[in-house]
Amino acid sequence: MFDTENWRADRAQVGIGTLIVFIAMVLVAAIAAGVLINTAGFLQTKAEQTGQESTDQVTNRVQVVSTVGAVGNDESIHTVNLTVMKSSGSGDVNLSSATVEWLGPDSGKILTRADDGVANDTRFNITTVKDIQNTYPVLVDQGDRFRISLDTAELTDKSHGLRESEDFTIKIVTSAGAVTYHHSVPQTLTNQEAVEL
Repeated sequence: MFDTENWRADRAQVGIGTLIVFIAMVLVAAIAAGVLINTAGFLQTKAEQTGQESTDQVTNRVQVVSTVGAVGNDESIHTVNLTVMKSSGSGDVNLSSATVEWLGPDSGKILTRADDGVANDTRFNITTVKDIQNTYPVLVDQGDRFRISLDTAELTDKSHGLRESEDFTIKIVTSAGAVTYHHSVPQTLTNQEAVEL
């Protein structure tokens, strides 16, 4: 039934070699697949984290409702009051860890929150205008309004505050991101007690 006279003696060795090559290819493919799956999982995690941080930077911000300057007796602005609320779609915004970057006509400074309620050349003060759930200094409700006060008489390098037609920039930096506001003092402060900036 079998032709044993013309049987090649190396046929079994060729079969084993092919089997070894096949197993090696399967192992290499399995290792490569594992590496690709791990890389894809890592990239997905990083992409989700980056997306969340980007969303927070866009949404978890404060919005300045109004900016008012209090005019002193020397016809210069001694105090700048910013009324802030949380932006639409924003989560809770904690102002206790926020910083305010001041860029005035003379110099730039970074201010932190005053614990004693007194604003000066290194501190800003936060007071409540409307705090629905008594969460000061965290903006929780859309209806919450806090006032950030800056002592511009202390921030300027002069003995007075901001003069007429001077420009200044305020950047409010929270843990999620920053918002920048450019302001200009009106051309005249004569007979004014407060002006909108």
